[in-house]
Amino acid sequence: MKKLIFLLILMTILFFSSSQTYEQQSLIPIFEDFLAAKPLEDQLKKVEIPYWGRIISVEERGYYHFVEFVIRKSAHFFLFGLVALGFYAILSKIRYRFLLALLFTLILAIADEYHQQLTGGRTPSWQDVFLDMCGALTFLSVYICIKGIRQKIR
Repeated sequence: MKKLIFLLILMTILFFSSSQTYEQQSLIPIFEDFLAAKPLEDQLKKVEIPYWGRIISVEERGYYHFVEFVIRKSAHFFLFGLVALGFYAILSKIRYRFLLALLFTLILAIADEYHQQLTGGRTPSWQDVFLDMCGALTFLSVYICIKGIRQKIR
């Protein structure tokens, strides 16, 4: 039951997040207060991220927008990684649960992007679905590796 509740909480966070416009969930005002000194700006100026046929960089977008972009995309990776683990956990007695967890996560990622399309000021992206699935695959793979290592140690 706890596993299901964990998964439902994650899905609620996703739904709530997808329901907000960019302006409603913008982190820029918070960054301007807490990162006024622009820590690591010199290092971040060297980073360029290709995304949707554009290069995202401090030079292109500005320091605060770049940091927000990195945090938003990291959130996709980590949140969908946790969602995949949640699906994997609730499918404990089912054969091919690794693949099923990935499939259910993919369906949720596509639904999330579709939901963003219905929300004003948001841009759905297949690249986000790909990023979501990279998080799912990474988290599941690391979990299975750690579980296998722990079993060998015992």
